[in-house]
Amino acid sequence: MAFVVLDNCIKCKYTDCVAVCPVDAFFEGPNFLAISPTICIDCALCEPECPANAIVQEDKVPAAQQSFIQLNAELAELWPNIREVKAPPADADSWNGVPDKIAYLET
Repeated sequence: MAFVVLDNCIKCKYTDCVAVCPVDAFFEGPNFLAISPTICIDCALCEPECPANAIVQEDKVPAAQQSFIQLNAELAELWPNIREVKAPPADADSWNGVPDKIAYLET
């Protein structure tokens, strides 16, 4: 079972999680991160590192965000791997906690 990046990562894109991932399972898009379910080893190191609380284990994804399981898998196949922490967007804190950000996802 893998971990999944959820809606709250959109436009926040904190990369603290990337620093602790022992298998480099994160992939970076313009304003969102995705976890590859084929690379993730379910170690749970990333979950507590996310300032936006946007990472959960696959079996704990809320019903309203089930589509993010497939979305992570698809985007991880398209986007480049990210292995180093980067500065978040300047307005990341103002987006943290805003509900239903899927409309803002840039692919």
